[in-house]
Amino acid sequence: MDYITNITYLTLEGHIELQKYKYIYFSITLTVYILIFCCNTVIIWLIYTNQSLHEPMYIFIAALFFNAIFGTTALYPKLLSDFLSDSQVISYPACLVQAFLIYTYGASEFLLLSAMAYDRYVSITKPLQYATLVKMSTVKKMIFFSWLLPASEMSVMAILTFRLKLCKFRLNRIYCDNYSVVKLSCGDTSANNYYGVAILIIAVFPAVIFIIFSYIKILAICLKSSKDFQKKALQTCLPHLLIFVNFSVNCIFEIINNRLQSDIPHVVQIITSIEFLVIPPLFNPVIYGIKLQEILCRIKKLFCSK
Repeated sequence: MDYITNITYLTLEGHIELQKYKYIYFSITLTVYILIFCCNTVIIWLIYTNQSLHEPMYIFIAALFFNAIFGTTALYPKLLSDFLSDSQVISYPACLVQAFLIYTYGASEFLLLSAMAYDRYVSITKPLQYATLVKMSTVKKMIFFSWLLPASEMSVMAILTFRLKLCKFRLNRIYCDNYSVVKLSCGDTSANNYYGVAILIIAVFPAVIFIIFSYIKILAICLKSSKDFQKKALQTCLPHLLIFVNFSVNCIFEIINNRLQSDIPHVVQIITSIEFLVIPPLFNPVIYGIKLQEILCRIKKLFCSK
């Protein structure tokens, strides 16, 4: 490729023995994407079509599953195309768009999980005030904010990266992320680094701290309550807590992997880099489908009727 082409396109070199296993990779990835799309869509559809599920808790669940579809769609179609292509390249603007979408998905996930924690916190600790504090108008505003704020933050990050002059054009990844793209620059990246740390602190830590705080309060209430109350609280809170821990652990792996690439085997780098776009979107519907009786009953009725 000539110089102009190198400036326009980036090469994704993270694939492992792609020519040898590309059809296996393609089949597995397509199967996972179809499962993610179908499982999340089914529960969204059940919540949308059943009036009895038009409650804050279920609306938040639908938003969480929609966010999973949004995030995985930023990765899988391009990944599937690369598996069958002779060269794995992506234009620089498209690379930044993909990074923007994936980062927005991650930040939105934490905000949606914190909104769900607030819903559970009010429901259990202040049941008499629940209808006042968690109105449907409030739920809609929280969901809108959970997508608007990350999108605004990641837009600034994308603009800061786009202004950089690149000296290298090869990413040792299978998709684009902002940190890896910034490392290709030969200019001053201090603004990008400072902003990246600030976003990590602003977008993630307040949500994580609030979720932990809310569950400490919920646990304190449950320890003083009856067995029936504890059972009901566990039934509604356990799926959310499992999803929060699952997503947080996968994100931590990706952050560590991205910062310590030279010390981690390449195959481990690739696996950890996509875990947060595979495991949570795939298993969240399973967790909620099994643990929440209302959703489980609707799923059984759906498939038994067919």
